[in-house]
Amino acid sequence: MIPLVSGKVGIYVCGPTVYDEPHIGHARSAYIFDCIRRYLEYRNYEVEFVRNVTDVDDKIIEKAKKVAGCRLPAAGLVDAVEGISKKYLDSYHADMDLLGIRKPDKEPKATEYIRKMIKFIELLIERGSAYAAGGDVYFDIKRAKNYGKLSNQNIEKMETGARIAPGEKKRDPLDFALWKTAKEGEPSWPSPWGPGRPGWHIECSVMSSDILGDEFDIHGGGIDLIFPHHENEIAQSEGAGKKFARYWIHNGLLTIDSEKMAKSLGNFISIKDFLAKYKDPDYLKLLFLNTHYRHPVDYTEEKICEMKAQKERFLILLGKIDRVMKGRRSPVAGHRSPGETEVFKNRFAEAMDDDFNTPLALAVLFDVVTYANKIMQTRDDFAPGEINELRAIKDLVLGLGGVLGLKLSDAAGAAELSDEAVAKLLEARASARGAKDFKRSDLIRKELSDKGIILEDTKDGTVWRRKI
Repeated sequence: MIPLVSGKVGIYVCGPTVYDEPHIGHARSAYIFDCIRRYLEYRNYEVEFVRNVTDVDDKIIEKAKKVAGCRLPAAGLVDAVEGISKKYLDSYHADMDLLGIRKPDKEPKATEYIRKMIKFIELLIERGSAYAAGGDVYFDIKRAKNYGKLSNQNIEKMETGARIAPGEKKRDPLDFALWKTAKEGEPSWPSPWGPGRPGWHIECSVMSSDILGDEFDIHGGGIDLIFPHHENEIAQSEGAGKKFARYWIHNGLLTIDSEKMAKSLGNFISIKDFLAKYKDPDYLKLLFLNTHYRHPVDYTEEKICEMKAQKERFLILLGKIDRVMKGRRSPVAGHRSPGETEVFKNRFAEAMDDDFNTPLALAVLFDVVTYANKIMQTRDDFAPGEINELRAIKDLVLGLGGVLGLKLSDAAGAAELSDEAVAKLLEARASARGAKDFKRSDLIRKELSDKGIILEDTKDGTVWRRKI
């Protein structure tokens, strides 16, 4: 476990730049930090979780121009940018809800912080860490102590081959923009250096310090943000005399069949596309949990089928326990369940305390499944202590699954048949079996199977579950 200094944890995560539909790579980052947040709360930390939104940016402006095309008058670009950012932020929120990823405690937008960014830039200029050049303002990289420490890069090697692009007024190729002069028709705000808009890096330094303080616990984001984005955030904040983040957490990226996801390659999978096909977000979450968050994960259709099978193991176990518990709603008085559930709970915590090792934590949950199945194997009668233990195991699986953001009791998709319709077909099948009309019985079984209902004939009668 990260050695946190108090019972409160401040987490700042770089959120979306809202110019397109969110994809399953965005889902991985959002889900990982949702898990970390849930686990810290499970360990009784008071978490303040902040995720920003970049709602003005070159990519958003270009998307607005592309969508509007020649129909866009110069004066209408500002409204078009606002419309694009709202559309895709709404889409991001809707997809996070579908995935069951909780909303942040605070979700600041870049456009809401322009005045504070200007004040921050003025402070950097006053301290000699930044300089104005025409209507632009740049951070002076030579003023950053230990620049490259997060990405383990040497500044002299970084400078080799670096160039100043035409039109840029910076002194050093590695200097980066804090404020950009407005281009005609683009969104802009008044500033001491003329109308313009902030650079990308400055927003996170300003938002995090304003909400969480000059020094906070955890800063997160994708591994692709380490350089230059997070490196520049450190330079800015330290240049302003602030301490910034104590710990950094970066998630690995996602590939599709070992290739980078891109619309041009035809392998772009939006979150909506995934859920339309597979219904259940747990399949995607289980794929992510099986790989440590720092490592890359490769998405394939075959792996999603494996994740469906993993989900089914939980559903089968919980169904078995429910059948054993039928008619036994209360714990058996005078009988304590054995302490094995506490052992599993401790192992789960040890795994998550080890740099949020979700593959190991998930393995603990599957060990619980194996242990419970051994208790129920080929048996009809159970000692009172075992009844209590099975009840505790169900609570444990659902509880620890919830810590990982999983809904392990829910099967995917809308049912083709209602529970009442299944019950009627089972009655008809039982009647056919009683009349030794096995052909009719088999036809009903096939009809149920075709509609996603799996039957299991036991000595206590027929039980059923939905196929996932």
